Amino acid sequence: QVRLVESGGDFVQAGGSLRLSCAASTFISAMGWYRQAPGNERELVARFTDRQNTEYVDSVKGRFTVSRDNAKNTVYLQMNSLQPDDTAVYFCQARYMGSDYWGQGTLVTVSS
Repeated sequence: QVRLVESGGDFVQAGGSLRLSCAASTFISAMGWYRQAPGNERELVARFTDRQNTEYVDSVKGRFTVSRDNAKNTVYLQMNSLQPDDTAVYFCQARYMGSDYWGQGTLVTVSS
């Protein structure tokens, strides 16, 4: 059983920065971040593929960076120039042995 523990969500003003962390219970190559705003579907934000390429949704390109520390089984999401539209619950996701696993979510609120 894979366990994902997120941290780092907070309240921030527009233009500010946050860094989210997701610690996995084991090393997983395909990990990433999704988000869900009220009334919206969950959407991909950024991720590492199985081949360790990175992918980003267009709306965060140039502002968000996904990185990882394999020694700590941890993936990070550095979020800069935050905007009110970035307000959402952010979920860590991992694909391991053919199954998807999700963290509990961490709330990011950006005020205008």
